[in-house]
Amino acid sequence: MLVVDDNSPDGTANAVKENFGTNKRVSLMERPRKLGLGTAHKAGFHFGLDHEYDRIMTMDADFSHDPKHIPAFITETENHDMVIGSRYIPGGGTVHWGIFRKLISRTANLFAHVILSLKPADCTSAFRMYQAQALREINFDSIQAEGYSYNIEFLFRARECGMNVGETPIIFADRTMGKSKISRREIFKAISTILRLKFSGSPKPEHEAVRV
Repeated sequence: MLVVDDNSPDGTANAVKENFGTNKRVSLMERPRKLGLGTAHKAGFHFGLDHEYDRIMTMDADFSHDPKHIPAFITETENHDMVIGSRYIPGGGTVHWGIFRKLISRTANLFAHVILSLKPADCTSAFRMYQAQALREINFDSIQAEGYSYNIEFLFRARECGMNVGETPIIFADRTMGKSKISRREIFKAISTILRLKFSGSPKPEHEAVRV
């Protein structure tokens, strides 16, 4: 497990050190300031590839992404390059979400489906598992989006590379302590990312993804 911490004021880094400081299976990457979800994902991908992991998973550390779903991801990645934990397929859902949070998620997904013609039901979910070989075939460092819209742009680039994307149902339970970092800005950033991808054109991928 790798925890990427952007100097979070909630004491994440200290909690990892205190509870897992001697555990060689848990690593901590401390960054000096908030650099965004996108760069955190890139750092995690490089860490996993450098350590020659077979699969790499991204997930929130506040238990909104329940670890009980991980076995299903492992099973699904036997047949897919990438698997998304979906709130919007049969068996999936959310718990304790307010209207505003639902609006952000539904709006971003609607735009992704209508404007970019992306097929997954849940284009914004960050609960994902990737085949390491497939990650090696996509230039994820070229993805420009930094916030939660990073997940949308990754799917757009994955389609360009021919990645085989699947979904598995998850129940997303909103955190019981602290506050979500999602703001109204995320709606506009997501829409801006979608419009950029739609009208700026797509660079030709350097490689074709390896299908499993």
